[in-house]
Amino acid sequence: MCTNFFRGFSVFTFLVFTLFLFSSCQQDSKKEAEPESVPEWAQEAIWYQIFVERFRDGDPSNNPTLETIEGSWPHNKPDSWQPTPWGHDWYAEEEWAVESGKPFYETVHMRRYGGDLQGVMDKLDYLEDLGITAIYFNPLNDSPSLHKYDARSYHHIDVNFGPDPEGDMELIAQEDPADPSTWVWTSADKLFLDVIEQAHARGIRVVMDYSWNHTGITFWAWQDILENQQNSPFADWYQIDSFDSDTSSFSYPGWAGVPELPQFRRYDSVDEFEHGDLIPGNFHPELVNHIYAVTERWLAPDGDTSRGIDGFRLDVAELIPVDFWRDYREFVRGINPNAYLVGELWWADWPEKLMDPTEWLQGDIFDAAMNYRWYRPTRQWLGGASPELDRPTEYVQHLDSISAGLRPEVLRAQMNLTASHDTPRFSTSIFNPGLNKYQVNPRENPDYMLHRPDDRTWRDVRLILAQQFTWVGAPHVWMGDELGMWGADDPDNRKPLIWPDRQFDDEVAHPFGLDKPVDRVQPDPEMHSYYRQLIHLRRDNPVFAYGDLEYVLTDDQRNVLAYERTLDEDYALIIINNSSQPADIELDLPDLVRSGLTDMLGDNVITWNIHQDQFRATILPKSAAILMN
Repeated sequence: MCTNFFRGFSVFTFLVFTLFLFSSCQQDSKKEAEPESVPEWAQEAIWYQIFVERFRDGDPSNNPTLETIEGSWPHNKPDSWQPTPWGHDWYAEEEWAVESGKPFYETVHMRRYGGDLQGVMDKLDYLEDLGITAIYFNPLNDSPSLHKYDARSYHHIDVNFGPDPEGDMELIAQEDPADPSTWVWTSADKLFLDVIEQAHARGIRVVMDYSWNHTGITFWAWQDILENQQNSPFADWYQIDSFDSDTSSFSYPGWAGVPELPQFRRYDSVDEFEHGDLIPGNFHPELVNHIYAVTERWLAPDGDTSRGIDGFRLDVAELIPVDFWRDYREFVRGINPNAYLVGELWWADWPEKLMDPTEWLQGDIFDAAMNYRWYRPTRQWLGGASPELDRPTEYVQHLDSISAGLRPEVLRAQMNLTASHDTPRFSTSIFNPGLNKYQVNPRENPDYMLHRPDDRTWRDVRLILAQQFTWVGAPHVWMGDELGMWGADDPDNRKPLIWPDRQFDDEVAHPFGLDKPVDRVQPDPEMHSYYRQLIHLRRDNPVFAYGDLEYVLTDDQRNVLAYERTLDEDYALIIINNSSQPADIELDLPDLVRSGLTDMLGDNVITWNIHQDQFRATILPKSAAILMN
């Protein structure tokens, strides 16, 4: 047909038509090259991160057993093992732990407290009242560990997170895990779908955490490899150095040297690279298909995206080949164009240099990154952390540098976090002013402070929160920080949440038997109220998500910073006095605030007057004010 079509063309017409086609192709190419948009909801999000095992036990009947945690490190748990009571003194060893003869920092990883999805369901009203608009769940996939990054199965929710662990294990045993057509919905799976539905009904988005870099040693494909060695149909999925034979023994490099985390093999890739490089290559095609099937299962359960999750947080993203990521983004957006992908892009050179995620955030891989780069300079300037930033101009330079090269919609969707499951708790990281994530535990640093932080810490926490909730990017809350919890790095950052309706033992014990202050464990209602106030302020005022930002004062002499956010007729002025003295300031205000300003925090730290667009104010030491028209 094409031959007959061109036969009637003159040479001139043919040339014109060819140029038209070439021009159209160029335009199509330009359209294809344009970066994909970031979901609008993610640019407005206020995140709450939930580590289910330690969030809340809503159903004690489904608590873990020795059978369901078999295969997790540390191994060889004592026969007397049992779940730890929710209110147990964190550093006090249980009878079974003493019986094991192992030190605290081994037996603490054996602990299970019984947090589950019913506990999440029971607290959705709490999260709605707090003002949260998006939940980031740490891995929910079936797994023997407390953290769930050692998947036993990708496509099922952990059996102990649902109402019927034994029944779910029987259902799972009837499947062919390599064949999605045989997959069933367990009671835990169904409960998670209910959680999604109830969260969505409250205006809360849901994101799942997956590691496509490695599994656990109880993962069904790995178990087949252990049994059948190189004859396993899944042997090419993983990075394996040698199989059992007459001349060699089975050997493989676990992720980060951890044998419980066998990692997937990269094809058409490179062995040497710098952290943060875009690693070429892909995974085995059958592994890719399996990951896609799991992804689609949760994005569109039984083909229905309205019942599915809203995106993924992707673990150790830098170690996964970029060809996989680019294809994965296309696959995800093909199912749900409004799905959000956020990558864990962290260290360039631990513990000094954080990774620059710019290459990953150009619209072809991720929508955003976990923005540890925001917290470091903020902690340095407002928290007095090492290496300290003494002047607001230095702080602003750092903020400008981490924003360079990123589109506005990406900056708005960056997950700005003060703490996570991988860091000390927010308060404890301010209480201890050294480098964050370096010797942030009593094993490596005997002087690291484990007890409840002092008043100076909570004062600085409030300063940082005022900046976090008024700056560009999506604020993130690590569960329990809003209740005033404290704790060193993993595992001490994963204490059970201190709900008001639960009784807690005083924290008396020290992990090494040393003296420590006795701390009463109870929620801090004032901290909760302050979080709630800031969350609602941001949620209810789009100027903080979408408004232009301009620094109007960087006073190095008095250590004062002020910036304004403007969106159409909405205006906010944020003033932070980081000095130990009251500060008098003068600013020129735009015309749209002639009607006056309102103190949105109402904590009487600032007095001001406005005369002919001239703003004069006095702000108390170490305090922040948020004023709006």
